[in-house]
Amino acid sequence: MSTPDDLHLPDSALRGLGTRPFGVYVHVPFCATRCGYCDFNTYTAGELGSGAAPEDWLEGLRRELDLAARRLGTPPAVDTVFVGGGTPSLLGADGLSAVLNAVRQSFGLAADAEVTTESNPESTSPELFAGIRDAGYTRVSLGMQSAAPHVLRVLDRTHTPGRPVAAAAEARAAGFDHVNLDLIYGTPGERTEDLQASLDAVLEAGVDHVSAYALIVEDGTALARRVRKGEIPIPDDDVLAADYELLDAMLEKAGLRWYEVSNWAASEQARCRHNLGYWLGGDWWGAGPGAHSHVGGVRWWNVKHPARYTATLAEGALPVGGQESLTAEDRHLERVMLELRLADGLPLDALDGDGVREARRAAADGLLSTPDLDGGRAVLTDRGRLLADAVVRRLVS
Repeated sequence: MSTPDDLHLPDSALRGLGTRPFGVYVHVPFCATRCGYCDFNTYTAGELGSGAAPEDWLEGLRRELDLAARRLGTPPAVDTVFVGGGTPSLLGADGLSAVLNAVRQSFGLAADAEVTTESNPESTSPELFAGIRDAGYTRVSLGMQSAAPHVLRVLDRTHTPGRPVAAAAEARAAGFDHVNLDLIYGTPGERTEDLQASLDAVLEAGVDHVSAYALIVEDGTALARRVRKGEIPIPDDDVLAADYELLDAMLEKAGLRWYEVSNWAASEQARCRHNLGYWLGGDWWGAGPGAHSHVGGVRWWNVKHPARYTATLAEGALPVGGQESLTAEDRHLERVMLELRLADGLPLDALDGDGVREARRAAADGLLSTPDLDGGRAVLTDRGRLLADAVVRRLVS
């Protein structure tokens, strides 16, 4: 385990910096309440000690971004910014504007930069959307999860069912062409008609991007404790598969097509470029408590608690909690795992001989579509998407 500020970026990692997509992820660790399924690095006001208020975090963020730009030597202009959390919208328009200004001042933004913030529908307003649009944000991602009140209760979500649709309309009215809604499917007690109602609400909102994730019961969460006590059942794999097929069919019919296993977009322009940078092996600096970074095959992560984060930066050191250099085998595995999830698929020449032979077998099993097995791409079929992790294991075993 590394100690703070022993980040080592060799020349080999910095070589080519700027020729690959470069993004900045900003982690906002604050939440009004904790959702029962969430295991992200977030804190409510009652869980934070001194030195961890939003204004302290913002000052730490500015210091980290300045140190980051110096550590990278000649930092590239930022192609994408993604402000996540936590609940970034709790910062308000002024706070989110200050975050983007910090990125601008330390790195600079590319002329066509994509700038996204996540938002909880309950902490948004027409004024917030207008303010962040004026500040330079180009994309909003809203946490909807479900339109069914009893499903939201199981998830410990606090927003009212109709608020995400209203928030999406407010964002569009403020000038945002790109708005995403997040869904979670497979929550215990969610019926087919509940998922259909959620999808109907998504389509009513007129957004150009949808992310949908199967509920995962993460260790250490309130939801995991309820499952362990037998209060609610663990999500059923067959139900999850049927739910995925339903939402894929409804979104496809409405003109939103999958481009990654859990993401659908109305056009190529609507795809999330920041996430594509992750999936295609780009570089990014993750700023904020617990944020992860990657540059040229070196990966590192920040200390988690906001108070330690700000204290380390106040001493003039980067708040690095640990780092690793990816081996050639690591990078190969990650490339197969991530690119295969994309609708564009994985170039077959990225596989070794055993991998190509296994791709042929997977195609024969109906899991991959490989129109040109002698130089084309391995693309998941509809059935293959349901078994994506198993297909990856076959190709790299």
